[in-house]
Amino acid sequence: MKPLAITLGDPAGIGAEIVFKALPEAGVPAWLFGNRACAERAGAIPKVERFVDVGVPDDVRFGEVSAAAGRVSLASIDAAVDAITRGDCSALVTAPIHKQAIAAAGSTFPGHTELLASKAGLRRYGWDYAMYFDSPSIRTVLLTVHVPLRDAIASIDADSVAAIARLTTREYERIYGQKPRLGVAGVNPHAGEGGRFGDEETIIARGVAAARNEGIDISGPHPADTLFLAARQRKYDVIVAMYHDQGLIPVKTLEFEQSVNVTIGLPYLRVSVDHGTAFDIAGKGVADAAPMRYAIAWAARHAEKVAR
Repeated sequence: MKPLAITLGDPAGIGAEIVFKALPEAGVPAWLFGNRACAERAGAIPKVERFVDVGVPDDVRFGEVSAAAGRVSLASIDAAVDAITRGDCSALVTAPIHKQAIAAAGSTFPGHTELLASKAGLRRYGWDYAMYFDSPSIRTVLLTVHVPLRDAIASIDADSVAAIARLTTREYERIYGQKPRLGVAGVNPHAGEGGRFGDEETIIARGVAAARNEGIDISGPHPADTLFLAARQRKYDVIVAMYHDQGLIPVKTLEFEQSVNVTIGLPYLRVSVDHGTAFDIAGKGVADAAPMRYAIAWAARHAEKVAR
């Protein structure tokens, strides 16, 4: 396989440390993208096909938010995507970046997902691209992401539910070679209890019906408090969650070390660990590399299947 493109994330965080710990055991070809001087402070750089040095800032310290660190993060992503576009690398594996740092560096995007989608010409979340989380026991896709809960609930509409079902079905088939069974979560307790606890489920149900009319294997809305258990029992392949924490609390609680964040809709596979920069332990050598090890292995397993 072509090498994975692995970015080291925010140089003030644990990105380089966990990548350096994970790569030797992964045994896959890789190019690394980051700041070499900063990376060397995190430990010995493992033997890889290539290390792409994106430059040397003068004011990056472990555990501190800075524009310099943000610039390294952004430059690393740009260089890695360029390598994939040229055909030098296959999938993209990203170590965590810090939202405040990239904002200080001038980025208008809240994180990897939106930035990578924009670079690929994808504009509309849920229609063109989405955040999908994959683990051995639970897979979920998010209808809404980084917005206040009240705004997430207010933004639910039938067309968006049908659109994300369509997108998820297409992208899941690219990864796994078969169409998924989708279970859609309600947003209110007991999925609204027939309207007693809210009426958002009537909107969700219209979207589910529209998707089903297109031949998508989908059902719901179901009470969210039991839907994820049904997924663990293999009754559904992917849960469509209505908002960020509804989908991520079960995944991170049950499968923190074996879950990946995948940006579906991109022309290549992008995989990330399911945690942040961990500034509180950065530079101490104690970061757990198990999630990154899993992310690298998962990316290597599926990279060629997803490439367009």
